[in-house]
Amino acid sequence: MVALCDSTLVRQFKPLYNVGFPKPTSRLNIELLSDLELEEYFKAHFLQIFIEQMANIPFPRIHSAKEEEPKEIRPDLNVRLLCPDCKNPTPNIIEEFASGDLVCGDCGLVLGDRIIDTRSEWRTFANDEGDDPSRVGAAANPLLDGSQLDTVISRRDGGSGTAKDLNKVHGRATAVKGEKNLIQAYKEIAAMCEAIGLTRHIADIAKQLYKRAEEEKLLRGKSTESIIAACIFIACRQENVPRTFKEICAITRVPKKEIGRCFKILISNFETGVGTMASEDLMSRFCSMLSLGMEVQKAAVELTKKRNELGVLAGKSPVSVAAACIYLASHLYGQPKSTKEIANVTGVSEVTIKNSYRGLYNEREKLLDQKYGNFKNLPAP
Repeated sequence: MVALCDSTLVRQFKPLYNVGFPKPTSRLNIELLSDLELEEYFKAHFLQIFIEQMANIPFPRIHSAKEEEPKEIRPDLNVRLLCPDCKNPTPNIIEEFASGDLVCGDCGLVLGDRIIDTRSEWRTFANDEGDDPSRVGAAANPLLDGSQLDTVISRRDGGSGTAKDLNKVHGRATAVKGEKNLIQAYKEIAAMCEAIGLTRHIADIAKQLYKRAEEEKLLRGKSTESIIAACIFIACRQENVPRTFKEICAITRVPKKEIGRCFKILISNFETGVGTMASEDLMSRFCSMLSLGMEVQKAAVELTKKRNELGVLAGKSPVSVAAACIYLASHLYGQPKSTKEIANVTGVSEVTIKNSYRGLYNEREKLLDQKYGNFKNLPAP
């Protein structure tokens, strides 16, 4: 047996000696090993050498993760609609768009009814005449309590006018008084916002605030216009496009004090997130209306911030401070605007602008550096 191990096994694994397999140090080492031990010895070293030789092969093949990982067997979850009568593995299902049914094309069995069409919806911008391709009604309006989803009588009947009269009578009979007032208020809010160039988003915020005030019944006895004006004023402040009380008063027939009372009630009862209005918030719009450059606007904003730090013009309204800063900055950069022009834009009187400018002129060297312009261009108050 020892001779067999020495001759057969060594002869069998002799090619391994040529690739670096360690030869037994002596005949005694091989003779001391049994057949099984010798076989395991050669197999272990052969596997190690094979791995090392494969690592040295140029351009080895890339084994992807899909090849290495075993395929996972999963159930087929695809839902196939089969006709229970035909039981055809390749069903012929037809969708009838007019009735909204799923029908088997072979036997005529109705498999489903009142299905939902997920394709795009058609809209129409025509007047009351002609066909309306839309298949659904309007979307729900969060500003109303669902009345826009009620069924109404069509106004089109071929020109006789009967349907129009029925529509009017039905609307009066089913109208809710509270919602009728809301709709009228919403129309006034939209008209006022459009008059002063406010976006639809700001108008929607004002409508939401008005509805909340009506729900909580906080402003009983106040006129509708004063409540609307206060809601628009708060909506502008929330969206960082503030408007002054005078600008809001210009589009209403309500005095400034009445709007101020409604404003205080709203901000004290609702979390509006509205803080005090700063002068720099008005600079961009006022400078744009006066056709002033960006350098004038930057200087006016910097002047306002420095004024706050030094306490100059303390107690003055933000609009008056903004008007005086714009007047100073426009002369500083050689783009002078008169007090009359600034007064027409800001709504501040010329006397107020001159008085505020006097305070800024006396502290001009503390408020601005020479880099902003030549102080010699500033007119004496």
